Amino acid sequence: MALVMAASTSIAAVAVTQPRCTPERLTSVGDEPAGCLQNLGVSAAPSKSGMSCRSSSTFLGERLLPSSCSGRRDRHSYPGSHFGVFREKSSASTSHSAPTEPWKHREAGGVRRVVTAEMSPSAAAAFSGTPVRKTSILVVGATGTLGRQIVRRALDEGYDVRCLVRTRQTPADFLRDWGATTVSGDLSKPETLAPALVGIHTVIDCATGRPEEPIRTVDWDGKVALIQCAKAMGIQRFIFFSIHNCDKHPEVPLMEIKRCTEKYLAQSGLQYSVLRLCGFMQGLIGQYAVPILEEKSVWGTDASTRVSYMDTQDIARMTMSALRSEKTVGKTLTLAGPRAWTTQEVIALCERLAGQDAKVTTVPVSILKITRQLIRLFQWSRDAADRLAFSEVLSSDAVFSAPMGDVYSLLNMDPNETTTLEAYLREYYQQILKKLKDLKASSKQGDFYI
Repeated sequence: MALVMAASTSIAAVAVTQPRCTPERLTSVGDEPAGCLQNLGVSAAPSKSGMSCRSSSTFLGERLLPSSCSGRRDRHSYPGSHFGVFREKSSASTSHSAPTEPWKHREAGGVRRVVTAEMSPSAAAAFSGTPVRKTSILVVGATGTLGRQIVRRALDEGYDVRCLVRTRQTPADFLRDWGATTVSGDLSKPETLAPALVGIHTVIDCATGRPEEPIRTVDWDGKVALIQCAKAMGIQRFIFFSIHNCDKHPEVPLMEIKRCTEKYLAQSGLQYSVLRLCGFMQGLIGQYAVPILEEKSVWGTDASTRVSYMDTQDIARMTMSALRSEKTVGKTLTLAGPRAWTTQEVIALCERLAGQDAKVTTVPVSILKITRQLIRLFQWSRDAADRLAFSEVLSSDAVFSAPMGDVYSLLNMDPNETTTLEAYLREYYQQILKKLKDLKASSKQGDFYI
């Protein structure tokens, strides 16, 4: 406890600010086109002295930016810079020899700025304390559909799980009831991240922004801050969840942000693994299964896009297997279900299992595209337009699926243990229909005694 308090106190003394390094700067490497987020209206111009980000703010002593953003700045990992007080000094120099200091920045005109760090005794003691256990995990987005399953799986496998949760009206008591610990934090507030990472070996990031939030707030600005902080705090493993085929749909803001975050993470120097997902089976319950059972209308499209849905419990199992394997470091894996389904096929399956027909309202993809273009004309509705950008994916007849043979082999898992969509929905309907039958019987019994 003393170790954690000492480290937290020292971290709190450091000014933590979010650098405004936008995703389009990440596309200046290689043959990639410029304008990583051009559809969001973001622009940035290279400086006369080379590529640079727009802010000169410092994040825990170093900005830890990818090479495409750092221009001629040299990056050096310096453990002491994680804690303490920073000083700057300048010296005129025309030498082009490699820097030997922890951090140097060659300014125009040959002036070199050197940033050094002084560690307080308590910070030095904290830094040289007992190494963190490999079983210590921080789950970001632990209250979400996927995050809660990862927490449960990790606890079942004996990991020490800490959950980063926002302050909310509905407390995350269920996480503590399971045996996890919670710490208050918010990806949109970078200053809350460093204390949550003290004593952590692995970060599993499965967070995403809420529907009412701008996409960039959490999924780009927040993720950049988390990656920078993880690097500064010496996190040894980082697992990031992305979207399958995100590199093939730059017209969709969320998918383009995911692609940029993948690239940013790869250039951060962290030992990372990226898991690309296709779709959750759990999302189909509220979208199709329940409305059909309640004889309400369900919405569908005329697109032939196919998705290989997965049970989040299976994704959690694969995530922990990927964490245990050193072979997954630096890898990008796509996790896909046994079969790809169209919207029409999912609705037909729900109808068969529920034993009743669905009231389907079909929306042509062309209508969604026109709606998106119209609402983008207004500043207050652009976030909604960005979320409607998935209509571009629907109209492309894409297949969100991938062969899983190599992944199962790499993770040493049996493909027969993966839940199929038929089995998942059948179990759901069996449970819900049994409950409805019991409630109906209970109601009749009550009427009899009255």
